[in-house]
Amino acid sequence: MIHTGDDYTHPVGPEMNFNESMYFQFYDPEQRLGGFLRLANRPNEGVGERTVCLYLPDGTLAFGYARPQVHGNDAMMAAGLAIEVAEPMHKLRVTFVGDVSMLADPRSMIDPKRAMSTSPTVDCSVALEYNALTPAHEQTFDGDGAAFAPNHYEQLATVRGRISVGPKSFMVNGHGLRDHSWGPRSWQAPWFYRWLHGSSATRGFMVAYFGDPDGTSRRGGFVFDDGRLHPCVDVEISTERDDDDYQRTVLVIAHGEARSWRFDGVALSSVPLRHRSVDGSAHTRIVESAVRWRCSDELELHGMAEYLDQIQDGRPVGQSV
Repeated sequence: MIHTGDDYTHPVGPEMNFNESMYFQFYDPEQRLGGFLRLANRPNEGVGERTVCLYLPDGTLAFGYARPQVHGNDAMMAAGLAIEVAEPMHKLRVTFVGDVSMLADPRSMIDPKRAMSTSPTVDCSVALEYNALTPAHEQTFDGDGAAFAPNHYEQLATVRGRISVGPKSFMVNGHGLRDHSWGPRSWQAPWFYRWLHGSSATRGFMVAYFGDPDGTSRRGGFVFDDGRLHPCVDVEISTERDDDDYQRTVLVIAHGEARSWRFDGVALSSVPLRHRSVDGSAHTRIVESAVRWRCSDELELHGMAEYLDQIQDGRPVGQSV
């Protein structure tokens, strides 16, 4: 059971891959501006992970990644990104000051070293305030084997603030989702997963599907509707892919105790990211897509579709979902 104190950092566990991470997604439909920021502490490894990913209105991508030195877990602050808990479980502030690469083609991140070394860099600043729209939803999707996110909750929020990228500045007034997890994490632990979410002022959702090599799966999430959260008892996901095996359209049917909801998503922009195992033997691909969702009553939401797959024989393993 989570409590308000869980919005802060936690004691470091003995696991070498102990990870504490916070993720903040947002979208402003008036500005047609969205993206996410993520910061992770991995103190027993001495490093962190910092990602800034902004989908700009003209279709370009502002992207920054760093692996700063991290030797403790007292605060979420590294490589220019800082997270302040102003009121636990209700109000958090996210700020970033640093450089980002400007990518004309977000898919060029399939070769990140080349994409970022050949793209211009500009100054970037972010100052966003997240105010809770719903209570936090707690659910772990860990199964047998290596852990991925044993302690985990998510929350829909209103998002307001300002973003500057080079000479351009935007006032943000939108909605989004924040995610907080801690404990041992291996990016190679899931065989594949689908993590999908969207939000607006009156409705939102987060669903996840973790698939295993034997065909079993763990599914869950929530839908925010009628002013309250409805935990999911089952989730159905169907994906249409493009020639790069990236998600093009996604159909989600989220089943609650008493009713079901349908969300039809279209990927607006996709960024391929990757993680390699420590010994370099395993290759994990994560495709981050900004998505426009439509409900059955035509209400429009915006959010993300994150598809993680282990790669075998050059192909992602989760083609069935």
